[in-house]
This record gives sequence, structure tokens and C-alpha cells, in this order.
Amino acid sequence: MNASVKYWDRSAERYARRPIADPEAYQRKLEITQRYLRPDMNVMEFGCGTGATALVHAPRVRSYLATDASARMIDIARMRTADAPIKGLRFEVATPDDLAHRQQAFDAVLGLNVLHLLADPRAMIECIRDLLKPGGVFISNTACLKDTRPCMKPIATLAYRLHLTPYVNFLSRKELEHDLQSAGFQIQFRWVPERSRDVYFLIATKEK
Repeated sequence: MNASVKYWDRSAERYARRPIADPEAYQRKLEITQRYLRPDMNVMEFGCGTGATALVHAPRVRSYLATDASARMIDIARMRTADAPIKGLRFEVATPDDLAHRQQAFDAVLGLNVLHLLADPRAMIECIRDLLKPGGVFISNTACLKDTRPCMKPIATLAYRLHLTPYVNFLSRKELEHDLQSAGFQIQFRWVPERSRDVYFLIATKEK
């Protein structure tokens, strides 16, 4: 188990209790996402945390597979539906790499607040491309700290080495778009919330 997964296992209960930092932006992202969802869709979310977003979107689609590398996060997510299961919603301890055998299995993939936590986001984007059907939708919400807080990188690196925080990759919006387009995605929607300038919300579709 890598250090970041251990961090999220330790932090799961605290994470589940933490209030949403920008509720208005979160609500808008939910609403925009749902414009791209249909009742006949098979959806996968990676880095789902304790499942809050999955609970909102799952009733609107045929199936919704919500995954996270942290077993403790998934335990909490499952507890949230123990008394009131949602048809078609499953929580699994997994990463997209674990699902590589399911090529072109999904109509939409969500990766929310997760690409900047990966050492190789480009490889993940390519993995997502392979999991999506032609014309499928990839919805991401990514901290692009190279644009907004580049001076924080040495501090973030030290905190990670001291096991105080998870790994953070300092990405830029330009790099993120380039990686998506190089992998065969077309950008359909871009948004930087006014109160959360670190965040870049993107919707892209896989070429048909």
C-alpha cells in the first residue's frame, strides 16, 4: 500500500465530516454534470471518496460504479447506503488500472479532485480513454496549483515526505488540456469557480 492510500485510510472519517468548501460551485458542477448523464448510461467514478457525489448522480443512470483506492473510504460510502440502497450503485476498492480489462465499458467517467493526486495524470487520462465508449464523456475537477500557488510546491513536497499530506502534483490548466487532447479527447466545457480559483472543472468527450 502506498503512502497516499495510507493517508486517505487514516483521514477517511475526518474527510467524511468535512463540509464542502464552496457549496455553490459544488452544486453548479452537479447540475452541469447531470446535463451529460442519461438514464441508459453506465458510469464509473474513480477517487469517489466517501461517495457523496455518487449518491447524487447514481439514481439518474443505469449503473454507477464508484471506486476508490482507500478501503476505509469505501467502507464509509457503503455505510451511507446500507439502509437505503440505490439501484445500480456499487462501491468498490479499485483504481481505473484495475478495470483495464473493461475496455469501452462506460458511457461516462468521473474523476473529481483526483488527477492532481497522481504521479502520472497523463497515463490515467489514457486509461480513462480506453475505458470509455467512443463519444463517451470524461468529467474532471482538478486543482491546477502550478497556475495559482506555484510557491507552495516545496512545502507540499516536504509535507508529503513527512507523511502529513498525500502526494500533490502541481499541474497547470494548459498541461491538463494538452494531455486530454493528446489522448483523443475534445474539450466541451471549461470552468474556474470564482471562489475556488485553484480548481479547473472540465468536461471532455472521447473521439468517436
